[in-house]
Amino acid sequence: MKVDTRFPIQVGITFALGIVVAVVLSVLLEAETAIAAAVVGAVLSTVNVIGGYLAIEYSIGKSQETFLKAVLGGMGIRMAILLVAVAVLIRYTSLHTIGLVSSLLGFYVVYLALEVLYIQKRVSQ
Repeated sequence: MKVDTRFPIQVGITFALGIVVAVVLSVLLEAETAIAAAVVGAVLSTVNVIGGYLAIEYSIGKSQETFLKAVLGGMGIRMAILLVAVAVLIRYTSLHTIGLVSSLLGFYVVYLALEVLYIQKRVSQ
């Protein structure tokens, strides 16, 4: 089965645009300390969605049971890893907490929409 590379390209474009917007907003709002936190949140969310992409690609063409285990089970595991990562970052670093969480959630929502659309497109092929 041929791997579809359009999704990683969409993720890369979204990541780049999101970082630009985060930097501009941080400068305009005079919250430069939030830039690093926003980048970390964006990177965490991007790594998460790439994990989802790999699970989708792995499970395409396999049984429905395998698909559900890989995609939904993988989502649960990825969310648990994100929870631990965010807790560690908030507890043990001096990152701007609101910038980190806002960036993580913002990218997560956008990436989730892209992921759902991608799943729909791949399953219907």
